Amino acid sequence: MNINLPHFNMKNLVKEAGSTISRVVQLTEEKLGTTERTEYDLHFQNLAERADVTKTWTEKLVKDTESVLIPNPQNRVEDYIFEKIEKSKPKRLSNLEHLALDMIEAGGDFGQDLPYGQALIKVGQAEQKLGQCEHDFIATSGICFTQPLRKFLEGEMKTISKERGILDTKRLDLDACKNRVKKARSMLGQQSKDGISPEAALEQAERDLRVAQAEFDRQSEITKLLLDGISTSQASHLRHLHAFIQTQVRYYKQCGDVMEQLQRELANLGGPTPYIPLDQSNASASKSNAPGGPSATRAGPGNNNSSSSQASTGHRPTNQPMHVNTDQMQRARVLCSYDAKDHTELNLNANEVIFVTECSPVNEDYMYAKQGLMKGLVPRAFVEMLDEEHDVTL
Repeated sequence: MNINLPHFNMKNLVKEAGSTISRVVQLTEEKLGTTERTEYDLHFQNLAERADVTKTWTEKLVKDTESVLIPNPQNRVEDYIFEKIEKSKPKRLSNLEHLALDMIEAGGDFGQDLPYGQALIKVGQAEQKLGQCEHDFIATSGICFTQPLRKFLEGEMKTISKERGILDTKRLDLDACKNRVKKARSMLGQQSKDGISPEAALEQAERDLRVAQAEFDRQSEITKLLLDGISTSQASHLRHLHAFIQTQVRYYKQCGDVMEQLQRELANLGGPTPYIPLDQSNASASKSNAPGGPSATRAGPGNNNSSSSQASTGHRPTNQPMHVNTDQMQRARVLCSYDAKDHTELNLNANEVIFVTECSPVNEDYMYAKQGLMKGLVPRAFVEMLDEEHDVTL
């Protein structure tokens, strides 16, 4: 029976083992500060430092971007494994798509002929479109940004790290040879040891030093060329960053178009008037009060509604947009608790402090209020002004 055993060159094996021991000894002495070491030039140190910074921040950028695109860490691990084994990633529904399916199913159960059921189906269909936009955004962002950066880390940066490791090994060999030359020179004039004269030992040590110096210089140039290439890589990363931003702009525009279309479809279904937030009411007021705006065209001697629009009313404000000035609001204390009647009002707790302002036109029974991040109507009788003489700018 023939057994093919690997061929070992014992001479090379012993030589490599001796070199490894010599490097360990040299590194240990450097750590202890008992020997000198060859320092890299300032230009090389700057290049190496820039490479380390580039590697660190690129890794963080890739990790953070992937966390934004795929928040679920388990899904990120699965995608990474499938990418490594070169298989297609599993298709999974996003949270938006799960919500869309539930809305569509709920709308069908509630009744497609009822306003609420129709609205649920419309919203569910819009959420499906948003989910598809999200899938496209994630895929495109991976192609144009995260994958090129990861390829840079796994390719160019790994090569640089490998060559820097070889350079460190060559430096240790060089410093070990320098120490042997010093030791051989100190032995001059002494008796031969192991049949080798001090002069022959010095000559051999100097020959090894020249070889080690040449190998170190050659490896240093190779590593410098690779480190200089990082500038070109960063220029490429800048192009990938611009592509990523363009992808984001396109994604958010698509989402905005879907939501605007959804609003039009919901408006066509009829039903209750949507609640208009206070900030949007202010924007409408600014437009209507602008020169040449709707209020300017309505005002005039022949318009009988101009005087009635300024009259105070005692009823509860409707859902129509109101001209409310939120720049100047006053502090008020809630006298007793109050439960909101609908979504246009605020819930109040006794003794809490809120900010209030007058409606326009002024209403005898209600005021507009700001309660933290919430805004809405509050009954005038339930609040007490605290500092009427000092306005508070929000």
